[in-house]
Amino acid sequence: MEKINALSIDLEEWFHSELLEGQRPPIFQAPEATQQVLDLLDRYQTKGTFFIVGEVAERHPELVRAIFERGHEIGCHGFSHQPLWRLNEDSLREELRRFHSVMEGILEKVVIKGFRAPCFSLDNRTKWALRVLVDFGHQYDASIFPVKLNPLYGVSGAPMQPYRISLKDVRKEDRSSPLMEFPTPPLTLWKFKIPIAGGFYLRIFPLSFLHWGLKRINRKQPFLFYFHPWEGYEGTPRLKLSFTNRLISYYGIHSALKKLEFLLNHFKFARVDQILGLR
Repeated sequence: MEKINALSIDLEEWFHSELLEGQRPPIFQAPEATQQVLDLLDRYQTKGTFFIVGEVAERHPELVRAIFERGHEIGCHGFSHQPLWRLNEDSLREELRRFHSVMEGILEKVVIKGFRAPCFSLDNRTKWALRVLVDFGHQYDASIFPVKLNPLYGVSGAPMQPYRISLKDVRKEDRSSPLMEFPTPPLTLWKFKIPIAGGFYLRIFPLSFLHWGLKRINRKQPFLFYFHPWEGYEGTPRLKLSFTNRLISYYGIHSALKKLEFLLNHFKFARVDQILGLR
Protein backbone atom coordinates (compact mmCIF):
# COMPACT_ATOMS: atom_id res chain seq x y z
CA MET A 1 0.00 0.00 0.00
CA GLU A 2 1.35 3.40 -0.99
CA LYS A 3 2.43 5.55 1.95
CA ILE A 4 0.85 8.95 2.52
CA ASN A 5 3.49 11.49 3.49
CA ALA A 6 3.25 14.76 5.39
CA LEU A 7 3.75 18.01 3.48
CA SER A 8 4.81 21.11 5.39
CA ILE A 9 5.34 24.65 4.14
CA ASP A 10 7.39 26.99 6.32
CA LEU A 11 5.74 30.33 5.59
CA GLU A 12 8.31 32.99 6.34
CA GLU A 13 9.85 35.92 4.52
CA TRP A 14 13.02 35.35 2.51
CA PHE A 15 14.99 37.50 4.97
CA HIS A 16 14.13 35.29 7.97
CA SER A 17 16.96 32.95 7.00
CA GLU A 18 19.79 32.70 9.53
CA LEU A 19 22.29 32.67 6.64
CA LEU A 20 21.80 36.28 5.53
CA GLU A 21 24.43 37.54 7.97
CA GLY A 22 22.13 39.97 9.75
CA GLN A 23 20.85 41.67 6.58
CA ARG A 24 17.11 42.33 6.53
CA PRO A 25 16.06 44.64 3.70
CA PRO A 26 12.38 45.70 3.96
CA ILE A 27 11.25 43.83 0.86
CA PHE A 28 8.14 41.74 1.57
CA GLN A 29 7.34 38.96 -0.89
CA ALA A 30 5.57 36.26 1.12
CA PRO A 31 2.17 36.61 -0.64
CA GLU A 32 3.63 36.37 -4.15
CA ALA A 33 5.97 33.52 -3.27
CA THR A 34 3.24 31.62 -1.43
CA GLN A 35 0.57 32.10 -4.07
CA GLN A 36 2.46 29.98 -6.58
CA VAL A 37 2.74 27.21 -3.98
CA LEU A 38 -0.99 27.40 -3.24
CA ASP A 39 -1.82 27.22 -6.94
CA LEU A 40 0.44 24.20 -7.33
CA LEU A 41 -1.21 22.39 -4.41
CA ASP A 42 -4.64 23.18 -5.88
CA ARG A 43 -3.54 21.72 -9.21
CA TYR A 44 -2.63 18.43 -7.53
CA GLN A 45 -5.54 18.52 -5.07
CA THR A 46 -3.11 18.26 -2.16
CA LYS A 47 -3.49 19.65 1.34
CA GLY A 48 -0.54 20.45 3.57
CA THR A 49 0.45 22.12 6.82
CA PHE A 50 1.62 25.73 6.73
CA PHE A 51 3.88 26.59 9.67
CA ILE A 52 3.44 30.35 9.65
CA VAL A 53 5.62 33.05 11.20
CA GLY A 54 3.37 35.32 13.29
CA GLU A 55 4.72 38.61 11.96
CA VAL A 56 4.02 37.42 8.41
CA ALA A 57 0.45 36.60 9.42
CA GLU A 58 0.09 39.99 11.09
CA ARG A 59 1.22 41.80 7.93
CA HIS A 60 -0.75 39.57 5.53
CA PRO A 61 -3.98 38.34 7.20
CA GLU A 62 -5.62 37.81 3.81
CA LEU A 63 -2.92 35.28 2.95
CA VAL A 64 -3.60 33.30 6.14
CA ARG A 65 -7.33 33.29 5.38
CA ALA A 66 -6.66 32.06 1.83
CA ILE A 67 -4.52 29.19 3.15
CA PHE A 68 -7.13 28.21 5.73
CA GLU A 69 -10.07 28.45 3.34
CA ARG A 70 -8.32 26.09 0.91
CA GLY A 71 -8.28 23.40 3.59
CA HIS A 72 -4.66 23.53 4.70
CA GLU A 73 -3.62 23.15 8.32
CA ILE A 74 -2.34 26.24 10.13
CA GLY A 75 0.71 25.62 12.32
CA CYS A 76 3.00 27.87 14.35
CA HIS A 77 6.53 28.83 13.28
CA GLY A 78 7.04 31.30 16.10
CA PHE A 79 6.18 34.99 15.96
CA SER A 80 9.45 36.57 14.87
CA HIS A 81 11.31 33.48 13.57
CA GLN A 82 13.73 33.49 16.48
CA PRO A 83 15.50 30.14 16.98
CA LEU A 84 14.93 28.61 20.40
CA TRP A 85 18.58 29.09 21.33
CA ARG A 86 17.95 32.88 21.30
CA LEU A 87 14.93 32.58 23.58
CA ASN A 88 14.14 31.43 27.08
CA GLU A 89 10.91 30.13 28.55
CA ASP A 90 9.47 33.61 29.19
CA SER A 91 10.30 34.97 25.75
CA LEU A 92 8.93 31.87 24.02
CA ARG A 93 5.70 32.27 25.96
CA GLU A 94 5.49 35.85 24.73
CA GLU A 95 6.17 34.72 21.14
CA LEU A 96 3.39 32.13 21.34
CA ARG A 97 1.00 34.53 23.06
CA ARG A 98 1.47 37.05 20.25
CA PHE A 99 1.17 34.37 17.58
CA HIS A 100 -2.08 32.97 18.98
CA SER A 101 -3.49 36.47 19.45
CA VAL A 102 -2.83 37.33 15.80
CA MET A 103 -4.33 34.04 14.59
CA GLU A 104 -7.46 34.49 16.71
CA GLY A 105 -7.86 37.94 15.19
CA ILE A 106 -7.69 36.47 11.69
CA LEU A 107 -9.39 33.07 12.06
CA GLU A 108 -11.21 33.39 15.42
CA LYS A 109 -11.38 30.00 17.16
CA VAL A 110 -8.92 28.08 14.98
CA VAL A 111 -7.05 25.31 16.83
CA ILE A 112 -3.28 25.44 16.30
CA LYS A 113 -2.12 21.86 16.83
CA GLY A 114 1.42 21.96 15.50
CA PHE A 115 4.65 23.86 16.07
CA ARG A 116 7.93 23.97 14.21
CA ALA A 117 10.87 25.76 15.78
CA PRO A 118 12.68 28.12 13.41
CA CYS A 119 15.90 26.50 12.12
CA PHE A 120 14.83 23.12 13.57
CA SER A 121 16.27 24.53 16.80
CA LEU A 122 14.79 21.98 19.20
CA ASP A 123 17.35 19.74 20.88
CA ASN A 124 18.21 18.79 24.45
CA ARG A 125 19.62 22.27 25.08
CA THR A 126 16.22 23.77 24.30
CA LYS A 127 13.94 20.97 25.52
CA TRP A 128 12.42 23.44 28.02
CA ALA A 129 10.36 24.63 25.05
CA LEU A 130 8.31 21.42 25.00
CA ARG A 131 6.57 22.24 28.27
CA VAL A 132 5.68 25.66 26.91
CA LEU A 133 4.15 24.08 23.80
CA VAL A 134 2.02 21.80 25.98
CA ASP A 135 0.86 24.76 28.05
CA PHE A 136 -0.30 26.53 24.89
CA GLY A 137 -2.31 23.51 23.78
CA HIS A 138 -0.11 22.27 20.97
CA GLN A 139 -0.53 18.59 20.22
CA TYR A 140 2.60 17.97 18.17
CA ASP A 141 5.99 19.34 17.29
CA ALA A 142 7.83 19.00 13.97
CA SER A 143 11.25 20.41 14.87
CA ILE A 144 13.51 17.39 15.22
CA PHE A 145 16.09 16.84 12.48
CA PRO A 146 17.52 13.41 13.44
CA VAL A 147 20.98 13.85 11.94
CA LYS A 148 23.73 16.30 12.92
CA LEU A 149 25.39 17.67 9.78
CA ASN A 150 24.71 21.35 10.26
CA PRO A 151 26.02 23.50 13.15
CA LEU A 152 22.62 25.21 13.38
CA TYR A 153 20.49 22.13 13.95
CA GLY A 154 20.28 18.35 14.25
CA VAL A 155 19.80 15.73 16.97
CA SER A 156 21.93 12.62 16.58
CA GLY A 157 20.23 9.50 17.89
CA ALA A 158 16.67 10.84 17.71
CA PRO A 159 13.96 8.54 16.31
CA MET A 160 13.22 8.89 12.62
CA GLN A 161 9.53 7.94 12.82
CA PRO A 162 6.73 9.81 14.62
CA TYR A 163 6.83 9.25 18.39
CA ARG A 164 5.61 10.67 21.67
CA ILE A 165 8.52 12.83 22.66
CA SER A 166 9.95 12.78 26.16
CA LEU A 167 9.92 16.19 27.82
CA LYS A 168 13.18 15.22 29.54
CA ASP A 169 15.16 13.89 26.56
CA VAL A 170 14.09 14.69 23.00
CA ARG A 171 15.89 11.56 21.73
CA LYS A 172 13.60 9.27 23.69
CA GLU A 173 10.02 8.13 23.39
CA ASP A 174 7.65 8.53 26.32
CA ARG A 175 4.26 6.99 25.64
CA SER A 176 2.71 9.09 28.40
CA SER A 177 3.91 12.35 26.82
CA PRO A 178 1.16 14.79 25.80
CA LEU A 179 3.16 15.82 22.73
CA MET A 180 3.74 13.97 19.47
CA GLU A 181 6.92 14.53 17.45
CA PHE A 182 7.14 14.15 13.67
CA PRO A 183 10.85 14.28 12.75
CA THR A 184 12.14 14.97 9.26
CA PRO A 185 13.74 11.62 8.35
CA PRO A 186 16.97 11.33 6.37
CA LEU A 187 17.77 8.66 3.83
CA THR A 188 19.74 5.87 5.51
CA LEU A 189 22.40 4.23 3.35
CA TRP A 190 24.59 1.79 5.23
CA LYS A 191 25.94 3.87 8.14
CA PHE A 192 25.22 7.18 6.45
CA LYS A 193 22.20 9.42 7.04
CA ILE A 194 21.55 11.81 4.17
CA PRO A 195 18.98 14.61 4.51
CA ILE A 196 16.83 14.82 1.37
CA ALA A 197 13.30 15.74 2.51
CA GLY A 198 13.23 19.41 1.64
CA GLY A 199 14.95 22.76 1.85
CA PHE A 200 18.48 23.08 0.50
CA TYR A 201 18.60 19.31 0.04
CA LEU A 202 15.71 19.49 -2.40
CA ARG A 203 17.53 22.20 -4.33
CA ILE A 204 21.00 20.64 -4.47
CA PHE A 205 20.29 16.97 -5.19
CA PRO A 206 19.30 15.71 -8.66
CA LEU A 207 15.62 14.90 -8.99
CA SER A 208 16.36 11.27 -9.85
CA PHE A 209 18.22 10.83 -6.54
CA LEU A 210 15.47 12.58 -4.56
CA HIS A 211 12.83 10.35 -6.12
CA TRP A 212 14.82 7.18 -5.46
CA GLY A 213 15.73 8.19 -1.91
CA LEU A 214 12.23 9.21 -0.86
CA LYS A 215 10.85 5.98 -2.33
CA ARG A 216 13.39 4.11 -0.24
CA ILE A 217 12.25 5.92 2.92
CA ASN A 218 8.66 5.04 2.04
CA ARG A 219 9.47 1.35 2.18
CA LYS A 220 9.44 1.67 5.97
CA GLN A 221 7.60 4.84 6.86
CA PRO A 222 6.00 8.08 5.70
CA PHE A 223 8.31 11.06 5.47
CA LEU A 224 7.78 14.68 6.46
CA PHE A 225 8.71 17.02 3.62
CA TYR A 226 9.33 20.75 4.05
CA PHE A 227 9.46 23.67 1.63
CA HIS A 228 9.90 27.44 1.95
CA PRO A 229 7.95 29.53 -0.59
CA TRP A 230 10.96 31.84 -1.12
CA GLU A 231 13.01 28.80 -2.23
CA GLY A 232 10.92 28.48 -5.38
CA TYR A 233 10.43 32.18 -6.14
CA GLU A 234 12.58 33.73 -8.85
CA GLY A 235 12.08 37.18 -7.32
CA THR A 236 13.88 36.28 -4.08
CA PRO A 237 16.56 39.01 -3.68
CA ARG A 238 20.20 37.92 -3.88
CA LEU A 239 22.41 39.55 -1.25
CA LYS A 240 26.18 39.67 -1.04
CA LEU A 241 27.07 36.77 1.26
CA SER A 242 29.97 34.47 2.00
CA PHE A 243 30.42 31.72 -0.59
CA THR A 244 28.90 28.99 1.64
CA ASN A 245 25.91 31.05 2.73
CA ARG A 246 25.28 32.20 -0.83
CA LEU A 247 25.38 28.61 -2.08
CA ILE A 248 22.98 27.31 0.58
CA SER A 249 20.63 30.28 0.23
CA TYR A 250 20.32 30.56 -3.54
CA TYR A 251 21.47 27.40 -5.30
CA GLY A 252 18.66 25.74 -7.24
CA ILE A 253 15.94 28.35 -6.66
CA HIS A 254 15.14 28.34 -10.38
CA SER A 255 14.25 24.61 -10.32
CA ALA A 256 12.84 24.13 -6.80
CA LEU A 257 9.19 24.63 -7.70
CA LYS A 258 9.45 22.21 -10.62
CA LYS A 259 11.01 19.64 -8.31
CA LEU A 260 8.17 20.12 -5.82
CA GLU A 261 5.66 19.64 -8.62
CA PHE A 262 7.37 16.39 -9.65
CA LEU A 263 7.14 15.09 -6.07
CA LEU A 264 3.47 16.05 -5.84
CA ASN A 265 2.90 14.04 -9.00
CA HIS A 266 4.78 10.95 -7.76
CA PHE A 267 4.00 10.80 -4.03
CA LYS A 268 0.88 11.13 -1.94
CA PHE A 269 0.83 13.92 0.64
CA ALA A 270 -1.52 15.18 3.36
CA ARG A 271 -1.57 17.53 6.33
CA VAL A 272 0.67 16.68 9.29
CA ASP A 273 -2.25 16.47 11.72
CA GLN A 274 -4.00 13.98 9.43
CA ILE A 275 -0.94 11.74 9.19
CA LEU A 276 -0.66 11.76 12.98
CA GLY A 277 -4.37 11.01 13.39
CA LEU A 278 -5.06 14.19 15.38
CA ARG A 279 -8.38 15.99 15.49
